[in-house]
Amino acid sequence: MKKILMALGVAITLFFSVMALANATAEVEQGATEGQIWSQLKDGAQGVTTSTGQAHNQLINTYDLRVFELRSELLAPALMAALFGMIIIFILFIKVNGISKLHGGFSGKLVYRWSKFDVSIHWLGAIPCLLLILTGLTLLAGRFFFQPYIGDSVWASMINAAKLIHDYMAIPFVIGWALMSVLWAKNQMPKMYDLKWMMVVGGYINFGPFKGKHPDAGFANAGEKMWFWAFALFGLVISASGMLLLFPNVFEPSRTISLIALVLHSVSAIIITAFSIVHIFMATVMSEGGMECMVSGYCDENWATQHHNLWYDEIKENGTLKYKD
Repeated sequence: MKKILMALGVAITLFFSVMALANATAEVEQGATEGQIWSQLKDGAQGVTTSTGQAHNQLINTYDLRVFELRSELLAPALMAALFGMIIIFILFIKVNGISKLHGGFSGKLVYRWSKFDVSIHWLGAIPCLLLILTGLTLLAGRFFFQPYIGDSVWASMINAAKLIHDYMAIPFVIGWALMSVLWAKNQMPKMYDLKWMMVVGGYINFGPFKGKHPDAGFANAGEKMWFWAFALFGLVISASGMLLLFPNVFEPSRTISLIALVLHSVSAIIITAFSIVHIFMATVMSEGGMECMVSGYCDENWATQHHNLWYDEIKENGTLKYKD
């Protein structure tokens, strides 16, 4: 009996040893085969498929990997810095500098500045823009900065919601961008006095040689003009590339065009995000009385004379100055 058990033990040991050796050999052969196939694919080897697309005869586009590396190493960190970095900078700046107060206080007289239609199209572009920034941050950088710290189920729900919101907010953003770019351009043309505005940082600095400076400005100051043209230009890139990516079955872009569109979309989003944070802080925190303009369409008279004196003088002179009843 003992001999039988010993024989069985030896047989079982030999069986598993042979199986292990066979598996190891198979893994080595499989690894070698996969390495050979991958090498052939990288060299442009072609296969057979029923697809009729432009890249139907190429199984793997190896240059795609460069876009993934660009996204993880540069674009994702840059978008995070554009959003959170600019917020931190402004918080520190306000803590040191303070805000731009109205020297004469609020006059109580509200001057007509924007029509109800202008206010409407501003928010038509602004609200989708904010949602696109937040959801775009999740889609572009989420897997690197958010996913490692949350559960898989939470991440799945988060990324799915971000994708849906991003897609549905694209159309209203494009409409708002188009209306603002066309209708507001006439008041955003550069003037010589804009240079002086830039040299004293618009009079928003409350210390040193810049303190108390109030440079001339028309309907829009130099900073607002910079924001407008950045929004108009990079908004165009974002809109065009976004439509290409959102409706691939309509435009049928090639793989290369799609990747270029993705990179341009991301770069433009980074620039608009940085400008948006500046714009939001300037309108809501830095400039006392500034937010009222895009809520009611009216601004305080002292705000108009302090921040847009040339515009105020112009409407006063030509008789178009109108107060809120």
